[in-house]
Amino acid sequence: MNRFLLVARLRRSMAAIASPRLEHGLLAVTTAALVGGGVAHFLDATGLADLFWGLGTVAAVVPSVGWVLVSLRRGHAGVDLIAVLALGGTLAVGEYLAGTLIALMLATGRTLEEAAQRRASHDLRALLAHAPRSARRRTDEGVVRVPLREVTAGDALVVGPGEVVPVDGRVESAEAVLDESVLTGEPLQITRHRDEEARSGAVNAGGAFDLRATATEQDSTYAGIVRLAQQAGAESAPVVRLADQYAAWFLPLALATAALAWLVSGSPVRAVAVLVVATPCPLLLAAPVAVVSGLSRASRRGVVVRDGGALENLGRARNLLLDKTGTLTVGRPRVLDVVAAPGRVPTEVLRTAASLDQFSPHVLAQAIVDSARTRRLELSEPTEVTEEPGRGARGVVEGHRVFIGRDDAARARPAWAKAVDNRALLDGATVAWLAVDERLTGAVLLRDPLRRDAPHAVRRLRDAGIARLVMLTGDRAATAQEVAAVLGLDGVRAGLGPADKVAAVRDEGRHAVTVMVGDGVNDAPALAAADIGVAMGARGSTASSEAADIVLTTDRIDRLADAVVIAQRSRRIAVQSALGGMLLSLAAMAAAALGLIQPAVGALLQECIDVAVILNALRALRADRAEQVVLAPATEALVHRFAAEHDDLQDVLQAVRAAADRLSGVPEPSALASVEEAHRLITERLLPHEYAEEHQLYPALAPVLGGPESTATMSRVHTEIGRLSCRISTHLQLAHVNGGLASEQLDDLRSCLYGLNTVLRLHFAQEEESYFSLAP
Repeated sequence: MNRFLLVARLRRSMAAIASPRLEHGLLAVTTAALVGGGVAHFLDATGLADLFWGLGTVAAVVPSVGWVLVSLRRGHAGVDLIAVLALGGTLAVGEYLAGTLIALMLATGRTLEEAAQRRASHDLRALLAHAPRSARRRTDEGVVRVPLREVTAGDALVVGPGEVVPVDGRVESAEAVLDESVLTGEPLQITRHRDEEARSGAVNAGGAFDLRATATEQDSTYAGIVRLAQQAGAESAPVVRLADQYAAWFLPLALATAALAWLVSGSPVRAVAVLVVATPCPLLLAAPVAVVSGLSRASRRGVVVRDGGALENLGRARNLLLDKTGTLTVGRPRVLDVVAAPGRVPTEVLRTAASLDQFSPHVLAQAIVDSARTRRLELSEPTEVTEEPGRGARGVVEGHRVFIGRDDAARARPAWAKAVDNRALLDGATVAWLAVDERLTGAVLLRDPLRRDAPHAVRRLRDAGIARLVMLTGDRAATAQEVAAVLGLDGVRAGLGPADKVAAVRDEGRHAVTVMVGDGVNDAPALAAADIGVAMGARGSTASSEAADIVLTTDRIDRLADAVVIAQRSRRIAVQSALGGMLLSLAAMAAAALGLIQPAVGALLQECIDVAVILNALRALRADRAEQVVLAPATEALVHRFAAEHDDLQDVLQAVRAAADRLSGVPEPSALASVEEAHRLITERLLPHEYAEEHQLYPALAPVLGGPESTATMSRVHTEIGRLSCRISTHLQLAHVNGGLASEQLDDLRSCLYGLNTVLRLHFAQEEESYFSLAP
């Protein structure tokens, strides 16, 4: 029992030695001793000056010994031992001024290091401080505040203005205005409407709103982030262990150099001078400062890193494996195109389908309804709605019997429907067929699209030194191959289960440091097997986040590229700090051994070296040019505006393609009307959009992207869009003069329409990847 008490007291003593109060007190004592001795020396009171300086030296001996013991207890090769020897040496040879300077150096270095650590970890500590402790629950007796641990899924909660959303839930008020900057790093406020998800940790930036809890405290988004942040630190980073390896040979080298200087010169003062300049107390702490600074910098970009080891490994990574669904793609289906039967209009097909699907919980139905609402279509109220699981929905819309869903493949289909089947096969899309009064009248093609930021992220990862990018997916090979081709990936492994992904990760990991990125429960084993697991935490599962070393708290894959750049820069600065400081110390040791530096001067010189090294390590807190471009608020608003207009213009693209299709074979009388409608949409909606981009968006982006030349290629596409539009207009004028479309016009007009459709789709994709992906 006595032994246990002794150990406990020793631990308490170690904690006291390592406390910031002791470091600040020692700084005050050594500063006072140095100043007091200086004043006494100026007044020719030599004995009193030596007394002040001697007391300052002695005051540093006890805590220095404690710091050495703490370092040894943690398994570090504490170079503070050199400081202890130097302090003892100055007392032995009567170099009290040098001893006080060493003591001051120790105190200032420790104080500076503590301040640096505090500044570097500010964001991580703020994350912990932000965690909610209670929630306001609505009961029959009214609204009562309860501890957060008592909240269960299904509870009705109230979130007041300025309060933190306590748990994950669904908004039950008309809307909630949320500040998600703590989760995502983005300063913009987000509006969540009724039945949309609100994540714990977000701050209510509007009025009070009702929230229906969907998770407990421990299962909520913010709790997972806090658990990661609590583990953040740089002590176990390989680069820090590298610094410990430097200390393993630096310490005996310093002692040998001091002994040799004493032996050759016969002067113990030279040996003390060598030990004085070989006292890099904050030096080996500079590497952790750089790593912790990198952790802080990453957290500001919406990337939470579990520990310094993960950050340092990320900086050395060369292989990157990515899941497809939810990582490279959006993770939910969206409407790719709407095709109408001859005599029908695509907009009406979408409106009818969405009207019937309004009350369906199916993910495809939700995508159709979202697309219709995005295009501001007026939906009708359906009646007699029934749903057949795995097949589709039936009901009455505006007096007509309507069906939306899977069609009987064995039934004979018209030519336009066969063309839809072919296109679905080529595009890897799912088809929802629309039948009105038992007749096929249209089709909605749906596909899980690429993230807008995915191509940009892949390019930036390549630039950051990732040599091999491979997709691992459980999806079909054909669909996966198409995504990989668009992104320019190095390999694809399709049709994989969780165990197959783990095997693939281990196989790739044999060749280089490997990163695995995923977002679902099925990705958790692969994330755990990788050297670095990265979870898309904004919408991903708790299981994947818990298994990951890094969590992207914002729903953007390009933030991973930011994290790689930050990790590489932090590691580079850490190594620079460790090696640079030691090389300067070695040079000073050589000069001291030759008698060129006296102990007092050496103490001042070493102080300068240590401060310079710490300040260099703090550079990791600053943003690097290779990180994501940050847009001005006005430019960001323009990007969001034109991105929304792209969504609105999808029906224009569909109308252009539909008009071209009507000209195939023997054109029907309605073909001219279809072309005229497409031309009207081009003139009234598309061309004003392109003009505004050219004269508003591109000039705003040019300074950020490096000048007007950066948008010159896209401006050339605007010219081509205008040329094709004029050509279509000329064809229509000829048709009006001749009383209809002449046969000699058909080939060129069809070519213009298909060409315009292709150019627009490519142009939209390029803008979304290169420009719109810059805005959060």
